[in-house]
Amino acid sequence: MSKRASAGRYAKALFDVALQENLLDQVAADLDGLAALVSGHEELQRTFANPAIPAQVKRKLVGALATRLALQGPLAKLLTLLADRDRLWLVQELRQSFTDCLNAHRRILQAEVVTAEPLAAEQAAVWQKRLSTATGWTVSLTTRVDPALLGGVKARIGSTVYDGSIATQLARLRGSLVERL
Repeated sequence: MSKRASAGRYAKALFDVALQENLLDQVAADLDGLAALVSGHEELQRTFANPAIPAQVKRKLVGALATRLALQGPLAKLLTLLADRDRLWLVQELRQSFTDCLNAHRRILQAEVVTAEPLAAEQAAVWQKRLSTATGWTVSLTTRVDPALLGGVKARIGSTVYDGSIATQLARLRGSLVERL
């Protein structure tokens, strides 16, 4: 099973418990803090990933982290379970999967708009509103610049890509001209 799929199962269980106990925001914030700590600490990452370190040692480490970060409730229990099962290396994927569950629950889609030139704040707001209207969900928009587009826009919502870039239109035109020759 892939890391993402395994983390997804744990994240879904954590989400369900946090939702039931009305702790979604607290668990999300705690999980973000833990993931940031782990990503910024090379030795901690190696410890989490090392199967030669006994579960008992990892369990003590998780207890110390839970105390230091004031983690409580379902997240602390899940981390103890992950330590026992030697799955602490899933923390980053767990955070991402939990965020995906939370966004789906709140009907928030992640979208990216790529343009050849930087978008002004007003233009980004217009794109965000258009995408929200088209999907019926709230859209969290990120923008990126790719000069290779030449012009136009490429939008990605989840795994769906809408490509209205000039580079793609020119490639299609070239393809149709080549077919005719």
